[in-house]
Amino acid sequence: MIDIFKHQTKTHEETESDILTSITGFEEYELVLYNDDVNTFEHVINCLVKYCQHDVCQAEQCAWIVHTKGKCIIKSGEYSLLEPICTALSDQGLSAQIELV
Repeated sequence: MIDIFKHQTKTHEETESDILTSITGFEEYELVLYNDDVNTFEHVINCLVKYCQHDVCQAEQCAWIVHTKGKCIIKSGEYSLLEPICTALSDQGLSAQIELV
């Protein structure tokens, strides 16, 4: 069965994004953290607290989402704000990437 409401919501979200871009002059991006087999939970949590200004509880939740789902959106905003955070996380050995919403 096709969920027509889901389709309508997606179209509405796209419209809101377009309006936001035209009003503010910037596009919305997401900083995504990906799972790896190298870093410990403690290291990931410490990096999220230090570079993303997450509190410990939020950082722990993100770490668990990354572990179970393979990735987690850890921050959103303008590219210019996310790029230095992404670089810092990458420098710490984490797999992070900025994606356009």
